[in-house]
Amino acid sequence: MKAINLISIFALALTISVSTSHTVKAGGPSPTTTTASLKGTVRFEGKLPQPKPISMAADPSCARQHLSPMFAQQVMTDSKGDLQDVVVFVAEGLGDRTFEVPTLPAVVEQKGCMYLPHVLAVRANQPLHLVNDDSTSHNIHPTPINNREWNKAEPPGSSVDEAFAREEIAIPVKCNVHPWMHGYIAVFKHPFFAVTGKDGNFDLSGLPPGTYTIKAWHETLGTSTQTITLGANESKQISFVFKAM
Repeated sequence: MKAINLISIFALALTISVSTSHTVKAGGPSPTTTTASLKGTVRFEGKLPQPKPISMAADPSCARQHLSPMFAQQVMTDSKGDLQDVVVFVAEGLGDRTFEVPTLPAVVEQKGCMYLPHVLAVRANQPLHLVNDDSTSHNIHPTPINNREWNKAEPPGSSVDEAFAREEIAIPVKCNVHPWMHGYIAVFKHPFFAVTGKDGNFDLSGLPPGTYTIKAWHETLGTSTQTITLGANESKQISFVFKAM
């Protein structure tokens, strides 16, 4: 009986040991790591460039989806100058860390004969799902420098699944059928990036403590760079300002 009790106690201890062990996923902070947070805003100062009107007269099925005039999405701000569609990311400082690749696909819609979103950021080798929601045919044609170029037709209601294997900021995307359709896909080997929305805000949370080079990239305004040092459990705010060219 005593031997049986000892075996039972050993089995219970082993079960507790296994159930309380931690699995550290690459791409996320270790449970014992005190991570830092970096947030901020991107703004535009100066006179906004005149927006370029888009004519969709060549394809009436595109034109009738828009009740008001359409313009190119190159420099998009709100009334306060907060700048949209800026990719903010860690450019240096992560060393040789590796991170698990998401299995959930990033999605690009072709809707109203426009790319939605206009600027997308994904991980290298993350699935990319491209959907044609329009009643007309498109083709999606990325023109990368550091990745494989491809050009695929998309009839109405169809979709394409692809991925980019290497980091590249950023890959231009066009539609050869509708020349006004342009977008960008930024590809990263780590998870510390964001694309600003209408409020110009970004959030790079979960960073290990360290010194980092942070870059902000815009399709026409170029790139701005800052260096920031973050301590354990520290939160900092920074801002980027792009000025009229």
